[in-house]
Amino acid sequence: MKVMIIGATSAIAHEVSRCFAADNAALFLVARNAEKLAAAADDLKVLGASQVETYCADLADLSTHGALIEAGKTALGGIDAVLIAHGVLGDQQAAQQSVEATLELFHVNAVSYISLLTLLANHFEAQKQGSLAVIGSVAGDRGRGSNYIYGAAKGAVALFTGGVRNRLAKVGVAVVTVKPGFVDTPMTAGMKKNLLFAKPAQVGKRIYAAMLKGEDIVYTPPFWMLIMFIIRNIPERIFKKLKL
Repeated sequence: MKVMIIGATSAIAHEVSRCFAADNAALFLVARNAEKLAAAADDLKVLGASQVETYCADLADLSTHGALIEAGKTALGGIDAVLIAHGVLGDQQAAQQSVEATLELFHVNAVSYISLLTLLANHFEAQKQGSLAVIGSVAGDRGRGSNYIYGAAKGAVALFTGGVRNRLAKVGVAVVTVKPGFVDTPMTAGMKKNLLFAKPAQVGKRIYAAMLKGEDIVYTPPFWMLIMFIIRNIPERIFKKLKL
């Protein structure tokens, strides 16, 4: 299997890569830090990947997207599956005081995804097979005062991905929207941990399985499906009084 991992040095993405490596897949890793990419590649080769190629790119720069996808196709001789997994949590309190900071967070977490999804949807539609997965978030299910900027971006990604899924289903291509809850990664290092936090390996294995099965929308861990069902259905007059 020939797999492209975009945002490959994130903790969750690397765990997905490890699952594919154990299956002897060929991997094309994309991230902006060359040193971290090299370390990730070394690990995946040891685990059994048949081929590991790396590509440095600033994913916030939309002009790089076409070239990196073409580079992946050339390096691997095609692409069977893609995971888009980059992003930043950002500082809600600081960003809400600045239009520029707000739009920067939205650009990285939503606009760059939309750019990549547009290009990759065309690739998979022409190919008429494959799996395309994106990491969203439960934060995108409803706007909350504590992180609505990040949540709005993830909500936009979920809606856009849903449209791509509907489009590509007609040609047999799976499009997976992954909605993790809290995960114990460097992105959440500043947050107080509790029993709701999952480990990256747990989430990574679930994403890997979803990509192979061609699932649609995946909450991980699965209890987040119930939690978010409750949160989405709290009446607005009550919800706006809560501190969430």
